[in-house]
Parts: sequence; structure tokens; C-alpha cells
Amino acid sequence: MEQFKPLPHEHSSNIQEVLAHMPSSEHFTEAAVLFQQLCDGSRLKILWLLCHCEECGVNIAAAVGMSTAAVSHHLKLLRLHGLITGTRRGKEVYYTLADTITAELIHHMVDELFQYTCPNKGLNKHHKP
Repeated sequence: MEQFKPLPHEHSSNIQEVLAHMPSSEHFTEAAVLFQQLCDGSRLKILWLLCHCEECGVNIAAAVGMSTAAVSHHLKLLRLHGLITGTRRGKEVYYTLADTITAELIHHMVDELFQYTCPNKGLNKHHKP
């Protein structure tokens, strides 16, 4: 936790208590980089698809109406940032949402944003009722 100087005004709020729990600047930077992955509509569409199914790159490209090269680029970024994983089966790689708390939180956020109830919701390994 970072140390904070006393604030110039006292407004009887709980800001000092909140500041005592504020994550480090590095954590905010990491979160910003992660959220940048959601700032591209095509990438968000691919991520939404992979939140709900496992699929190969060729089918992902066809499903979202993009070239395989463009989809490959987006998949690489999503994988690099730990949001998806890929499994090689023969000549193809199948992609799906990563099995992490962060990926599942984003899955939940995306579903809420698009008002979609995921058919796999009960299968989340990190989901806490």
C-alpha cells in the first residue's frame, strides 16, 4: 500500500479509510493494460464468443466475419494478456476463455453488459455463489 499525505480538507468522509486499501500504482497500470484489450469491438466480439464456447481460429473468423489473419492477431493479444487459452488438436488450435478469476470476472461483466445469461454459468470453476 502506498503512503498518502494528509488531505488538505477534512470533510468527515471515509476517504482516509478508502485510501488505506487503495491498490498500488502498478496494479492500476496492469488493470489498464488488461482493459485495453476490451477497447476494440472486434476483439470484444471474439472474447464474447470464447466466453461461451471453445472454437478453432477458422470458425471464429467465419463467425465474426473477419479474415483469419485479423482474428489470429486478436487471439494472440487476448492470449498474451491471459484472457484466453489455446489447445492444439492435430493441425488446429482451439481457443476458449482462460480458467482464471480475472477472465471469469470479465466474462461476467461482458454478459451483464450485453444482458446475456451464459448457458455455462454454473460451470465456472472460480464462481463463488
